[in-house]
Amino acid sequence: MTVELERVNEIIDCYSAERMHALAILQDIQREYNFLPREALEQTAQRLGVPEGEIYRMATFFKSFSLHPKGKYVVKVCLGTACHVLGGPRILESLERELGIEAGETTPDGMFSLEAVRCLGACALGPVVVVNEEPYAHTTPDRAVKLVRRMTASESEPGVGPPDETPSARPAADPSSAPSSG
Repeated sequence: MTVELERVNEIIDCYSAERMHALAILQDIQREYNFLPREALEQTAQRLGVPEGEIYRMATFFKSFSLHPKGKYVVKVCLGTACHVLGGPRILESLERELGIEAGETTPDGMFSLEAVRCLGACALGPVVVVNEEPYAHTTPDRAVKLVRRMTASESEPGVGPPDETPSARPAADPSSAPSSG
């Protein structure tokens, strides 16, 4: 991946190259590149007039930052207490098998990154899987695998749209539980 230092400078300039905005600058750089490239961190330190170590400390202290490229789809599986009890670990295991990677890794093709997170703050919706900031409530191992397969299919087959399962804060209605009309 080529890091365009002009783009990094534009981001830094949005914050007037002020040291007090270092965290926001790093957030914007990560949003741009999907991780924090070394060259961008060095440029940020230089432009803000701070030691590189200070920028690296911020980049490694906060869990939301990554020093390694992430996949096009970042899949987070909640393992907080409620999600854990409701099956979060089984979902994670299913996705690890399906993607051929472990939590914390990215597929060799750069398509998926898989993360285990401690809590997403959506306990009533658990178990929750989040894909690129879109939550999927009341997920099962089977639903999670199907979601990933649909994303893969939409990438490899022209004309195939995005996943047909819409992200939702509410579970999909179960037709078997609908009252009969008879």
